[in-house]
Amino acid sequence: MIARHKAFCVNVLASPQQAVAMRFAGRVGQEGEQRFDEGAWTTLATGAPVLQGALANLDCEVFETHDGATHTIYLGRVKAGRINGVEKPLIYFKGEF
Repeated sequence: MIARHKAFCVNVLASPQQAVAMRFAGRVGQEGEQRFDEGAWTTLATGAPVLQGALANLDCEVFETHDGATHTIYLGRVKAGRINGVEKPLIYFKGEF
């Protein structure tokens, strides 16, 4: 999807958004678009999915790609962003939130 649309959003999750993190990590069985069934989503400048209620959103357009051994690495230029400093950040460390 990133390669096709040339855009992506980095969503910095807030502590109440653990269920979203688990979905996107593939821990609860949802794949593809089903992962977006958790949480409220919108768009900003690029049209990429932006999670409402996230601690921060960085809406980016792709300006460079690099081929990794098993992944494509996308570098983005931030076109829009938001900060929501109400919640504490969701931190994953040593296998735990």
